[in-house]
Amino acid sequence: MTGHKMLFAQLDERKGGTVSFRDDSKGRIHGIGTVGKNFQTQISHVLLVKGLKHNLLSISQLCDKGFRVCLNSTKCEVIDMGTNKISFIGNRLKNMYVIFLEDLEVNSEVCLIANVENDSWLWYNRLHVSMNTMSKLIKKNLVIGMPELKFENDKICDACQLGKQVRTSFKSKKIVSTSRLLELLHIDLFGPISTTSLGEKSYSFVIIDDYSKYAWVYFLAYKNDALQAFLSHCKKVENEKRLAIVSIRSDHGGEFENDEFEKFCNERGWITIFLHLEYPSKMEL
Repeated sequence: MTGHKMLFAQLDERKGGTVSFRDDSKGRIHGIGTVGKNFQTQISHVLLVKGLKHNLLSISQLCDKGFRVCLNSTKCEVIDMGTNKISFIGNRLKNMYVIFLEDLEVNSEVCLIANVENDSWLWYNRLHVSMNTMSKLIKKNLVIGMPELKFENDKICDACQLGKQVRTSFKSKKIVSTSRLLELLHIDLFGPISTTSLGEKSYSFVIIDDYSKYAWVYFLAYKNDALQAFLSHCKKVENEKRLAIVSIRSDHGGEFENDEFEKFCNERGWITIFLHLEYPSKMEL
């Protein structure tokens, strides 16, 4: 227990009971938390007691929490019984044993190892070829020293996915180029997806307002349902906001780049913007 609130790295402030001092006065408990800035030398379940002038560490509670306390005439050792390692050493000062948490040396040596789930994934990380290729290497005994393992295409390698990337990313915009709602709508359709929606729909039609970044998502059964869904959305959102849509932006998807969709946009006087995704001369990662 301590009376200094500044020592806590984490504190749950709450009204508790009282603690009796040697002069028969009492101090109110104002919270419980963890003391210490470093994780390896923190002490948990410490009481914050108003009026307490000393920081006290209970030997009996240390023993209850799985520590062994060894005392002699000069020092006190607090040993973790689980690891059999010394956690704290308190030096004797008159009739008290004092621990200075800020002076404790923390073991900064860290051993880093490759964290792999099985040997097949370890070999994949070494070679970075497809699982099918590694299966053929083992079957035809083309690599000396390679163990007979079973390779399955059940994982995705982030490094390989990034290495196969053929398009550069769009640079992030730090300003909003539109001045009001419905001035610019971003539309996109993706699918079919392997896991259908609750209504057995395989396509998702996404519409995003550039100004507010608000998104609408419609689940469609067929790809050619995108136009009808967009017509219904436009009528609904324009009536709701009492504003007119000015322009729309999409990719070169066939569901948007067709005569019927172009006719609808021309009738409304909209500006249609198609994103051109070109292969770059060099990669910028």
